[in-house]
Amino acid sequence: MKHYEFTAKFHLIYDKALRQYTAGQRGIHTYFNAEESAFLAENGLTAQNIYDYAEDHHNYSEPGYDNALAIELVRRDYFLNVQLGRPSGTILDVDKMPAKTDAVQEIEWLPRLIPKAKAKLRGELPSTLMYCCGGDRRFFTTHNILPAEFLTLVWRNMQDDTAIIHWVVARSALGK
Repeated sequence: MKHYEFTAKFHLIYDKALRQYTAGQRGIHTYFNAEESAFLAENGLTAQNIYDYAEDHHNYSEPGYDNALAIELVRRDYFLNVQLGRPSGTILDVDKMPAKTDAVQEIEWLPRLIPKAKAKLRGELPSTLMYCCGGDRRFFTTHNILPAEFLTLVWRNMQDDTAIIHWVVARSALGK
């Protein structure tokens, strides 16, 4: 694995996916060759991650390459240094997630976003969920938080949801 070249290779794969999506190609299994798929896997990423970024970039001009790279650098760091390069083998059960309208300290979406971010860090998101989807982006914009920043917050407080909530409340108050 050539760690120093990660960002350049990620950029090439991101751009390729965006071109393919823009050209009308659908289906993640047709996007990447064996070498690209191996690169994604050895860095804790999936074709679904990249496909979701390309789809949302094409349709909404968000989250964009910069946010995708920042998010995936946090995921990659967690994968390599906490998971020691080994996938989790667990997938988050969407049916057990809090509702989109659930709130804590009057902040909607946060009860749902915390387990979603934990699953993103561990590589446990099902293909039906995207970290930094439209709902997440509304949350981040409303509360003045970078998506990758939230991931690092969750990582630092993996066992302490209360600390995450307090941080978000404080940041949100600063953004007003």
